Amino acid sequence: MSRYARQMILPEVGAEGQARITGARVLVVGAGGLAAPALPLLAGAGVGHLTIVDADRVSLSNLHRQTLFAEEDCGTPKAVVAADRCRAINGEIKVEAVETPLTPANGPGLVAAADLVLDCADSYAVSYTLSDICMAQGVPLISASVLGLGGYAGGFCGGAPSLRALFPEAPDSGASCETAGVLGPVVGMIGAMQAQMALSVLLGLAPSPLGQLVQFDGLRFQSSSFRFDGAPEPDARFAFVAASELGAGDKIIELREDGDPLHPSAHRLAAAEVSGHLPDPGTRLALCCATGLRAWRTAEQVRQVWPGEIVLVAAAAS
Repeated sequence: MSRYARQMILPEVGAEGQARITGARVLVVGAGGLAAPALPLLAGAGVGHLTIVDADRVSLSNLHRQTLFAEEDCGTPKAVVAADRCRAINGEIKVEAVETPLTPANGPGLVAAADLVLDCADSYAVSYTLSDICMAQGVPLISASVLGLGGYAGGFCGGAPSLRALFPEAPDSGASCETAGVLGPVVGMIGAMQAQMALSVLLGLAPSPLGQLVQFDGLRFQSSSFRFDGAPEPDARFAFVAASELGAGDKIIELREDGDPLHPSAHRLAAAEVSGHLPDPGTRLALCCATGLRAWRTAEQVRQVWPGEIVLVAAAAS
């Protein structure tokens, strides 16, 4: 019996749908908790080419939710282990491991080679970077976020509004799974939802998950969803760029109090001091910090008094 017989029985799949899945190239950014269910499900479904991007290594403190990994994998590159697991599930597919972080510099090339992108990264700087790239290239993006006991998964770009259309302002906090905590089953449910959305897009099912957000509350065991097909794109946005994309003509401000500056031409200032050191409006202003959140909030304040171009640089995504 065919490996894919049970899904090909579905009228929504069939031989034609399976051919679409087999011919698909999917980019998965992040090989952690969200990818733990998403990758095996996509590999098992027969997605023909998976590219897994993650620069981190397996850590013992993450095993409660990153269930692709075992204790013996600790210290090993996540992308490599995840790729091996996918190949073990399905030897008929091609799996590529990319052991570098997704950045505004390498992102366009990686996205251009994909039919669909899964954002499984625990970084809103990466999420917005992917959204900007996918929007520009017309590539569907399935993005998700989990914190504590709740999270969401949504379909963006590829003809639907971008992540910025739904979340145009800086996040309320810079909390992450590492700082705020998270329960594994919630992550697993959201990651599985990402895989379901991805297959729905590849199969062209209706209604499309592009333009839809699904939320899950693991404390109250409640879920909800809504469509945002008509959400307008923001008039202005602060794009993320890589440190390597900065030049001598930029005014570069390092907002971190310590550590090596992200660029040798950077001036170290506190966020409250930036408004007093603004360049001519014809000069691009680059604000640098660890995650991008402090830079984004500073940019929102600067925008009120300065009309020039502002870009953001996150140390974790550059």
